[in-house]
Amino acid sequence: MFDRDALAQLIRNHALEFGDFTLASGKKASYYLDCRKVTLNSKGAKLIGEGMIDLIGEMRLKMGQGPKLVGGMAIGADPITAAILTTAGIKGYTLRGVMVRKEPKDHGKGKQVEGPYAAGESIVIVEDVVTTGASSLRAIELVEAEGLKVERVLAIVDRLEGGREAFKEKGYELTTLFDVGDFGIKP
Repeated sequence: MFDRDALAQLIRNHALEFGDFTLASGKKASYYLDCRKVTLNSKGAKLIGEGMIDLIGEMRLKMGQGPKLVGGMAIGADPITAAILTTAGIKGYTLRGVMVRKEPKDHGKGKQVEGPYAAGESIVIVEDVVTTGASSLRAIELVEAEGLKVERVLAIVDRLEGGREAFKEKGYELTTLFDVGDFGIKP
């Protein structure tokens, strides 16, 4: 059972900082959400895994009708993917993960999408914090180039700064556990 209040408290206490920051998007911000401080915490990982399974749809997973894959852009999505896979495994659901590299490897097969997948399978893209959506849109581009079918995008927090609209414009739905309003922040 997902304890939304407990995850919100972890984010407030460990991930949310106020000050002057430059985000990955290049935007300036008066607050920063460093969700790695929660995704790389055992309690946070457990809560995120449970919350994301809820968003995917536990009944769909039980019936084998959910996505076959979860994953997103390294490195932010990696602990989220691991949390979802661990939770799914504990509950007996079949789900696999992928990691999407920002750049192709310069050795081995030189792949940007790593993991046990086959063209035609469905995937849910995961992200920690969505601002403009650029990182996940790039991940979508790369997994679709491998023949995967994106169901939607899941994130821990939406900063409400255009990401949802960017996904919608490209035909993808964004579903999140929280948005910044849940933490008393006005975009």
